Amino acid sequence: MLFENFIAAETALLWGAFAIALVMGVVVNKTNFCTMGAVSDLVNMGDTGRMRSWLFAIAVSLLGVAILEYGGLVDATNTFPPYRAGSLLWAENILGGLLFGIGMTLASGCGNKTLIRIGGGNLKSVVVFLIIAVIAYFMISPFPGSDQTLMSLLFYDWIRPLSTNLGPSQDLGYLVGRGSAALARLVIGLGLGLLLVWFAFRSTDFRGNRDNILGGLVVGLAVVAAWYLSSSIRVDSMDGQVTLTTYYNQWDMLADSDAGRPAQGRPLAPQSYTFINPIGQTMAYVTGGFERALLNFGVMAVLGVVLGSLLWSLVTRRFRIEWFSSVRDAVNHVIGAVLMGFGGTLAMGCTVGQAITGVSTLAVGSLITFAAILLGSALTMKVQYYKMVYEDEATLGKALLTGLVDLHLLPERLRRLEAV
Repeated sequence: MLFENFIAAETALLWGAFAIALVMGVVVNKTNFCTMGAVSDLVNMGDTGRMRSWLFAIAVSLLGVAILEYGGLVDATNTFPPYRAGSLLWAENILGGLLFGIGMTLASGCGNKTLIRIGGGNLKSVVVFLIIAVIAYFMISPFPGSDQTLMSLLFYDWIRPLSTNLGPSQDLGYLVGRGSAALARLVIGLGLGLLLVWFAFRSTDFRGNRDNILGGLVVGLAVVAAWYLSSSIRVDSMDGQVTLTTYYNQWDMLADSDAGRPAQGRPLAPQSYTFINPIGQTMAYVTGGFERALLNFGVMAVLGVVLGSLLWSLVTRRFRIEWFSSVRDAVNHVIGAVLMGFGGTLAMGCTVGQAITGVSTLAVGSLITFAAILLGSALTMKVQYYKMVYEDEATLGKALLTGLVDLHLLPERLRRLEAV
């Protein structure tokens, strides 16, 4: 897609991101596509329907990116955030994923679900949104009058040195194929994608549930569509057809003035949907007086999902104002929001941003984060369940050990509570 000037090109990116997110918001609300719900159904009831829907979304994104990248239509390497960066931040992936998994369970849903619930009238999710926004923003942005961020104060000095350098890229295609990375990405992406499609559709219950199929299909296609959109936009300049990022980096040479120049260039890179950092970006946009320079892909994604969910809620008359049912409910949501803000930023994404968008790039860090989120959420549900059943007898330690045994991560002899 070629545009005559930067403003026209960026506008197309922003409205394209909004339109795709709007559709995603409608469908996610309609189908009740929910990653936390998927883990809950599996852990508490043995129902795999929504988990298969989540895996189907991952499959669609893997297949789409594998084919489009091999055809030169998607750039999944020079991205924002840098999923394939050669430095594997495994400790941040694990810690962030665990924190996020615990947090989304306590707060009744991940970042995407928080936006869906806001569109449905849930005021609890507004509180969660605001807490995530503040933490996500200050994790990467300095405090007023300071050069320190929450990341630099709490994490950077001890966790960043734990990273491992894997070379030019950390994706499975490069690690396996090296000089033939492009072909390896295609083969691995197609192989994993088709395997996940087979796994999802081998269940008759999944095949018979149109909402689960529709939810996974649309979310997966939305991720692929955003990758294509953000990778394909070009500006016609004196140096030929250049990307938005290139134009921004050469602004003084290519532009006549600073009019229309964004506040940052990184959000102009190829990208797809993620929701924790964009929630922080949305706060910056609002508190910045709705300045055009602060409007980016992530902000438009947040607004699109909320509006899509709102429209579906109004059309189906499901819009309901909901508030905390008790002090304990409020405390759980606040703690969950704090953990999601820290965890989602540390892990560089959420259940959509890493487990679908990131995994579609075959990044090892995304796969680690995906596993950590699943573990954090499943273990939290196990602990909650045992403490509910056994009450005072179930200390946190006993419930935690028993939960790990139930998840087959510890031997049976370490069980401290009878299985229920």
